[in-house]
Amino acid sequence: MSDRTGFRRPGTRGLALVLGVAVVGVFAPASPASAAVPGLVRISATSVSNSDDFRTVTAVCPVGKMLVGTGYEVTGAAGQVVVDDFTPNGNTVTAPTALTVGAYEADPFAGNWTVTAYAVCANPLAGLVRISALSSADSNDFHSATAACPTGKVLTGAGFELTGVTGEGVVDDFRPNGGIVNAPTAVTVGAYETDPFVGNWTAAAYGICANPVAGLSRLTVLSATDSNDFHGATAACPTGRVLTGGGFELNGATGEAVVDDFAPNGGAVSAPTSVVSGAYEEKPFAGNWDIRSFAICADR
Repeated sequence: MSDRTGFRRPGTRGLALVLGVAVVGVFAPASPASAAVPGLVRISATSVSNSDDFRTVTAVCPVGKMLVGTGYEVTGAAGQVVVDDFTPNGNTVTAPTALTVGAYEADPFAGNWTVTAYAVCANPLAGLVRISALSSADSNDFHSATAACPTGKVLTGAGFELTGVTGEGVVDDFRPNGGIVNAPTAVTVGAYETDPFVGNWTAAAYGICANPVAGLSRLTVLSATDSNDFHGATAACPTGRVLTGGGFELNGATGEAVVDDFAPNGGAVSAPTSVVSGAYEEKPFAGNWDIRSFAICADR
């Protein structure tokens, strides 16, 4: 990834001699380089804490800002809760401004737990829209969908939604494409049944897309590969860059692990620069597995 940090160039003073008289010409300082994603902040909203089997919460961007990226965090369940809905609003002509997260208990769980929605918001970006793609509707144990941005647009963030499984399906892949020199333009969502399930169900992928953003690229970090019941990885943007969104990918667990945390840092007055992806085994699992965390980064 390139590290392109905006800077201010000091004003230059020149001396000109006109008809033998010294005239001082003062040139105004150059304006700072514009941020690629101006006004970037992270907004959060947390559900009530109780032992109900379903929880939902919506994080809304401040007035005048738009949703460019997403995140969530389940607290208190340690692998017993699956995020079923991770849905940005908006559509192909309307910019998203909010994120709704819904989560179900995978099995009956007596403890209290919460779910937090994280909305990564910024001043309006040109061409910002939300696009979607839907998998087949059937009773297969795996479903996948890829949402690709319209030609000429790039992916700043993403979401997903499982319909018809109500806690019996888990998202294993939430993978933006791209690389360290290529801007992401699509996201792939893959989900497995956690237990045998006879009903029909679907997986939807949501992409948040905008006109090209300076320096946009995707980097990855991989956790250890072993049979521990928890794995985590933090993907951090290089110094001088900011996080718009991200993703995750589980390898080797095929429905036996639940991503509990997909949490960007930052706050209501500070831009996010990294994202933590963490997953627990939903039930004891003897095989080796790992989690990959993806960060989508832009010039500051």
